Amino acid sequence: MNILIAGDSEMSLHLCKLFSVENHNITLICPDRELLRNAETHTDLLAVEGDSTSVDILKNANVRKADLLLSMHFDGRLNLLTAILGKQMGAKKCIAKVNEPEYTTDKSKTHFRDLGIDYLVSPEKITAKDITNLIKHTAATEIFDFSDNQLSIMLIRLDSNALVLNRTLNEIAYDYKKLDYRAVAIHRRSETFIPRGNDVFREGDMAYVVTKPAGIDHLLKLGGKKHFSISNIMIVGGGTVGSQAASNLEKKYNVKLFETNKYRTHKLTEVMRNTLIINGDARDISLLEDEGISSMDAFIAVTDNSETNILTCLLARKYGVKKTIALVENLDFIDISQNIGIDTIINKKLATASYIVRFTMTAEVISTKCLTGIDAEVFEFMAKESSPITRKPIRKISFPKNAIIGGVIRDKVGHIATGDFHIRPGDKVVVFALPSAFHAVDKMF
Repeated sequence: MNILIAGDSEMSLHLCKLFSVENHNITLICPDRELLRNAETHTDLLAVEGDSTSVDILKNANVRKADLLLSMHFDGRLNLLTAILGKQMGAKKCIAKVNEPEYTTDKSKTHFRDLGIDYLVSPEKITAKDITNLIKHTAATEIFDFSDNQLSIMLIRLDSNALVLNRTLNEIAYDYKKLDYRAVAIHRRSETFIPRGNDVFREGDMAYVVTKPAGIDHLLKLGGKKHFSISNIMIVGGGTVGSQAASNLEKKYNVKLFETNKYRTHKLTEVMRNTLIINGDARDISLLEDEGISSMDAFIAVTDNSETNILTCLLARKYGVKKTIALVENLDFIDISQNIGIDTIINKKLATASYIVRFTMTAEVISTKCLTGIDAEVFEFMAKESSPITRKPIRKISFPKNAIIGGVIRDKVGHIATGDFHIRPGDKVVVFALPSAFHAVDKMF
């Protein structure tokens, strides 16, 4: 696929790296010469220096042959204009990143669609939604639901009290004859692999498991995890992510939000109905104590500074907060952050890539989830008539080595995938895949 990416942000670079691994033809338009050099050094792409809203620059980038145009500038208005021009000049599909919440309303989406923009993506809105989902599922480090919750993928960190430690998958399957879940990946010491029958769970492993609703309680029991109730939530950072998360959560929980900027604090007090807005620095321990940090059930740090988010989450842990969530934008920090006591790391680049990657597939992709901290993706595919995936039972299909089928949704009912299961046209199939397998998995569907 010919993919044209326009942008002056780290997100642009991340998408270039992601898609070049999948052997797409990548062109990057960027006004920043240093960023372009960085991209050329680490990625196989065609670099075009200039303004993506220039007709001449778009012509030089061969926009008319672009199967997919992604505009990922910091400025949402530049993205809108780039996508509109790109569509008029021949790009088949155009996606624009926007930051402003007013652009993501249904009315705005319809208006921009009429102008030629196929999809709008808001990293902040996606991230706020992920945070809301994590608060609902307190025992999981990360969770994503498929097809009206008929199947979910959960990330469970295996601590010393996990019942599956030092046991193989085969041993666990022998003891529990009918399992409503299936392990699809293990992340151990910065490496991710798809487990086979003889692989053993170790303390500190991060296990990714596809589960039916009926299997969640037993899965958590084996993982040594327990649900706990959340009433009081503290959010640090009143930007777009923090304010949208607070808006989502204040309907059900008691929310306090810290914001250092006085003007933004004032604006938030006008918008928020049930959230207590505090103008102050959450790194101030005395202030945290005065605002009742020890009585909080969840602590969410989503400022623009990754170090601040990590530090304040660790402080919250010290005061006994059960659930901590940190926004970490530096991808190099994610693995470290996950191993020093923070429950969940979220990242806007990965969240956005998760939304966009489906548009690079030729098969029908219903939903995707880019898993934080590991170089992998979970897809929900629609099985088509005569596609290779429907020809034989799973065990007889030559499925790509670096991918695994976790479950199938048929007639709105979730099923855990076993070797004898025969996928039919119309089934929704949940697949875990490493980047090297994306293209091969796409062909199967």
